[in-house]
Parts: sequence; structure tokens; C-alpha cells
Amino acid sequence: MSRAAHRSAAATAAASAALALALAAGAFLAAPPARAHGADGDGEAAFIGADHARAHAERRGAAAGAAEYPQATRTASLAALTASQATANRAFDPARDGRFAEFFPSPDFGVHLAQLPTGKVLLFSFERVEVNPTKETGPTDRIGPTNAGRAFLWDPARGTGARAFKEVRPPTVLMPDGTHVPRPAPFFCAGHAFLPNGMLAVFGGNAGGKGGSGAKLSFVFDPWTETWFRNRDMSVGRWYPSVVTGADGRQTIMSGQSERGTGTPTPVVERFPAKGLPVPWRTYDIPAGMAVGRFRADAPFRNDYPHLFSLRDGMIYGLGRDADQQWLFDPVAETRADLPRRPADFRGYGSAVPLPAGLRGPDSVLVLGGDPHDPNTYRLSGRRWSTEEPRAFGRTQDDTLILPDATLLTVNGALDTRDYGHGPFNPQADLKYRQTELRDARGHWRLGPAQRLPRGYHSNALVMPDGRVMVTVDELQQIANDPDIRDAMDGSIEIYEPAYLHQGGTRPVLDRVPGGELGYGAAFEVRSRTASAVRRAVLLAPTTVTHAVNTSQRHLELAVTSVRGDAITLRTPPSAADAPPGYYMLFLLDGRGVPGTAKWVKLGHR
Repeated sequence: MSRAAHRSAAATAAASAALALALAAGAFLAAPPARAHGADGDGEAAFIGADHARAHAERRGAAAGAAEYPQATRTASLAALTASQATANRAFDPARDGRFAEFFPSPDFGVHLAQLPTGKVLLFSFERVEVNPTKETGPTDRIGPTNAGRAFLWDPARGTGARAFKEVRPPTVLMPDGTHVPRPAPFFCAGHAFLPNGMLAVFGGNAGGKGGSGAKLSFVFDPWTETWFRNRDMSVGRWYPSVVTGADGRQTIMSGQSERGTGTPTPVVERFPAKGLPVPWRTYDIPAGMAVGRFRADAPFRNDYPHLFSLRDGMIYGLGRDADQQWLFDPVAETRADLPRRPADFRGYGSAVPLPAGLRGPDSVLVLGGDPHDPNTYRLSGRRWSTEEPRAFGRTQDDTLILPDATLLTVNGALDTRDYGHGPFNPQADLKYRQTELRDARGHWRLGPAQRLPRGYHSNALVMPDGRVMVTVDELQQIANDPDIRDAMDGSIEIYEPAYLHQGGTRPVLDRVPGGELGYGAAFEVRSRTASAVRRAVLLAPTTVTHAVNTSQRHLELAVTSVRGDAITLRTPPSAADAPPGYYMLFLLDGRGVPGTAKWVKLGHR
């Protein structure tokens, strides 16, 4: 063993010993619960205001949780994970496998993520009600003001400290829970997708009660003014719905537990905006007070968060978690037709990806994960299923991303919803679920480097314009490994640098792109000081993701028709069915497959 390896092994052993000592020293000492309401809470609210009183109550609750699960335990656990990550990743070459480069705190768990066309990332979730990771962190069952949402923007250009984050508080609402107490909208576990004008539409959320129930909420986040706008409520409540943007720019909303509570998924399908209302197209077309409309066909999914994809034929593919609930929706005729039964049985939360198809939009989907006992991947193509090359092992709660070079990356995962390999609500995790997997252009998988934290339930990831990958969520693991549970930085973010960022040499540079809208099947010109080295141009749709459900991913190659000096002429995809209207990241790649930093372009004319 080398001295470096010996030092790493020693560090791992020391951290593990510290964790064991912390647990033995009283990790679960009881503490009296904080009082958020009652006489003292009411008096405090009258004196300093409800929001400040609630914040004080949360801090008191954090203190109680810290006594039950002390800071020493969290610190030792994070040290052990840091050391074991370093040991595991010594076997991987960044130039071949990429590497995890940064780990830093965030003010939000990031149960929902969206890469905005401004370059910033929107994170939103819920106000924590527990800081003991052996308990449920979120306010699923809560009635009243503790059942609340929160949202932040991360600006990567400002770095990784607290100053890089900005709170963008959700609108204050009155929920139909009988309390008549306003609170920031509890829109966690909602569904979302991008509109053609770059805004993010969000539908549903948690109305509270035993097991949770669906909210009828409908919002839009405007990345240009960094403001939330409320629209007219949906006709039914939805908790855990899915949303996809179609070729016409309208969004189809399906499934989700209804306002009657868990176990009552709604078959009602709705669209936003309703027919007869204009689709928000320009950056200043702010949808406020707009209504959804009823889709004629129903979608009786038995389980929530189905995977939805708008493919190159213009149809919407609804891939349910149950093997026999695979459906095709015609957004023009508003009909539903059966697709063949998926070869695999029930799939829990796992990823699905529309596979890159060159110059055209995707015509097939790869379904992965969702079953810890089945490592196979399943492809739907030409309305037929095939079993594809398996990954190294089965996992649930995983996220699979399309990278600019058309390879796939899987991050995150667990054995089950709250089980990381050593039992539910046990912060100790099996190392294998921290390992990434990489799929090359020929469809072959191999294991990659390990991330620092195990990230199972709610875990998310997205590709950033500079080609890096942001990984976050699993609030239980985040609070179990929080370096300071008493501060306001509840979450954590990891940054993965794919292998293409470790090839050496100069990356392609994209100096200028058109500022207006680009039509379909149209030539357009970009400028690059490295034009002579450019071999490929790629459009990558920005990700918005939650619960391993990512309906927005899309990868398209653009035809390079000429290169003259620093001018490169490209051609857009042929139709809106190939690439729904909206904002895309445009990457230039060299002959090694190395992308430069993307710039944003907008597809589609009104």
C-alpha cells in the first residue's frame, strides 16, 4: 500500500471510529419538542409577526433535533463519507471517467430543480420540520403554516458561498385546510415544465393531512424578473403529477394524488394554457390568472409521477410505473391508445431518457432504474420494447442525464425510498449507490467515480451551460451530514466534471449567437474564434427535474453546412415535433468530443 493510500485508509478508519463514538455518546438523547404555536408562539407572532415567529420556532426545533442527533454525529459522518469517496475515486482517471470537483452547502434541499435560460438554477422544496434524519424531514402530514414551500436561485457566476444564493419566496396562499393561516405556497412534490418563453410552469403540491393530499395550485416562475405569478387553480388537486411540453408549446398535466388524499390518483388530464388562450411566447408574455383546460381523454395511472415524453412524431408517450400502463396520447385529437406492455414489472422511482437520434428529435426512450433487483435497461422504439444492456446493478431514485457529447451519466440511487442499503431512515449507506455509471455512444455501461453523499429519495441532477453536472437532494442525507445544522444552509450541492473537461488543450469557444428567434429547418450563423476546430454543434434542452422524473431532456445534432473564418453556418431541426419551441443550450464540440461553454438560443416563431 502506498503512503497516500495508507493515509486515506487511516482517515477513513478514524472518521468511522469518530462516528461510532458519537453514536455511542448519545446520538439519540431525548429533548423536549419546540413549541411553534400555543400561547407563547401566539404572543411572539403578535409581537414580531407570523413569519419571524415561525422562523424562531424552526430554530428552536433545530436545536431540539440537534440534541436528538448531535452535531458531532453529523460531522463525523460527513468526514467518513469524504474519506471513503477519496479512497474509492483513486481508481478512476478524470480523463476517462470524470471527477467530483466541488461540494458546498445550499440554503435549499432542491427537491425540484430547473436550469433557467438566464444561467441560474432554481431550487425549491419545503420548510423543514425535523432535523433528525431518522424522522421525516418534510411537512407531508402537516396542516397549517408549517406546511409551506420555499425557493432559491443559485447563480454559479457568483461562486458557491451564501452570497451566490437568492431567496425567491413563493406566493403567499390560503390553503383549504380549515386553518385560514397564510403561508408560502406548499408546492413541493409538484410537476413542472418549461414554456416557450423560458418560464417554468409548476402545477400541484401538498395540501397536507394524513399521508398528504393534492393541491390545485398553478404557478409560473419568470426567470427574467425572478418573480412568481399565480394562475387559476386546476380543476383537481395533484400531488406527484407529471408535466410535459408538446410541439405546440402547450403543457400536458397528468396523474397525481387528488385533493382526497393519498391513494386517490386522478385520471383527469389537463393542459396549460387552455385552448383558446395564447401560449406565452415572448419574455414579457407573463401568464398570470390563466386557466388550464380539460383534455378529452383520461389517463388512469394507478401510480404517480409517470414518465411523459413528446417525441418526434408529435405524440406524447405516457410510461407508467405499472408494466401494463403504457399509453400514447394524441395532443391534437385528444385521444389515448395502448402501447405494448413493458417487459419489466413494476418500477418505482427511476429515470427514463429520450435517446439522442442525430439531426432529428428523439424517437425512442430508455427506461432505467426503479427496481433494485433489475439492472436491465428497456428501450421503447417504434412502439416496441426491447431489453438493452444492463447497468452494473439495480437501483431506484437514480437520475440519468444526456451529456453534450450524447453519452449518458447516471448519478444517485438507493435500495428503496428511504433505504440506502442498511435499512430505512438509516443514514449509513452502501457505497455502491454512490457510484456513477457512464454509457458510451455504443450503448455500453461502466461504473464511474463515487459522489460524496448517498442521494436517494427526491434526488436530482442537471447539466449546466459550462458542461458540468449539478447533483443534489435527499434531504435526510443532507441533514445527516450537515456541517452546521444550526445555520440556514440545509442542503448541499456536488459538482461533477465529465471526462470531456479533463482532456487538456483548448475547448471550443462560442463567441456569438443570434439574439432573436430561430425558425425550423432554417440556416443561421454563429461566430467562434476556434471555428476551424469545430466538428459538431449540439442543442441540449435545459433540465427541470424532480423525483427522478425529467420530461424536458432532449439532445439534437445540428447540421454544420459551412465554416468560413470565424463564421459557422448551422441548420435548425426540421420541426417543432423534433424540438418543441423554447430555449436550448447550443454547444460547439471539437473532434475529440469536447464541448465548449454553451450559449442560449430560442427555437420557434409564434
